Amino acid sequence: MATATEWSVQEIAGLAGMTSRTLRHYDEIGLLTPSRVGGNGYRYYDRDSLVRLQRILLLRDLGLGLPAIARVLDDRSDAAPALRDHLGWLRSERERLARQIASVETTIQAIETGGELMVEEMFDGFDHTQYKDEVEERWGKDAYAASDRWWRGMTPEERRDWQQRQHQLAADWMSAAASGVAPDSGEAQALARRHAEWLGSIPGTPGSETGVPPRAYLEGLGDMYVADPRFAANYGGVEGATFVRDALRAYAAAHLH
Repeated sequence: MATATEWSVQEIAGLAGMTSRTLRHYDEIGLLTPSRVGGNGYRYYDRDSLVRLQRILLLRDLGLGLPAIARVLDDRSDAAPALRDHLGWLRSERERLARQIASVETTIQAIETGGELMVEEMFDGFDHTQYKDEVEERWGKDAYAASDRWWRGMTPEERRDWQQRQHQLAADWMSAAASGVAPDSGEAQALARRHAEWLGSIPGTPGSETGVPPRAYLEGLGDMYVADPRFAANYGGVEGATFVRDALRAYAAAHLH
């Protein structure tokens, strides 16, 4: 029988909104093994197993595949610091989504009542403005104005595609960092090239005229990813951001001026 400190596979499946078959698959591939198996063959999970499952689901929501999730869990076996890093990212996402909800509610109210659209509020939470002050301080008001015009000129579908590209890049960085490859490896350098091309596609950023960011800019961003928790959270915390920084430095030294 299950004790007060363990749960059956059926109970966990119901609580986590997944199937027992999925949990059995996780066991088969070594991603989440039960704390014990009863004489009847039933799987039971204890407190540590539940914490691990929570981390699996969080990483899956970031777009990581199961092999990459396994590498992340093995690389960061201490759950509390890893979850703390992820919590910071979740809180920033919650704030962003709250602003988006308020923005859409305002628009719906204006449409239904025939009221005036509050244009300055309609795009709050769509995150192109969250680093406005930093962009203007580092690269000038013209740089921010150009990127702002570019963002506002996008269709909703184009914005979603661009954000998906950003999220996929971050997920691929996390996967590479967890795999243990070196920052100057072929895999990491291919990601660094994608990162540089992604940055070069944003109007107003240094090098956007040619699509090639300058070396100092790329290296400076890498340093900022490590130093600023908001950026580090995008790459799984300081360790992941450090890997990104080192890979970008290696790429910049080899390819940029």
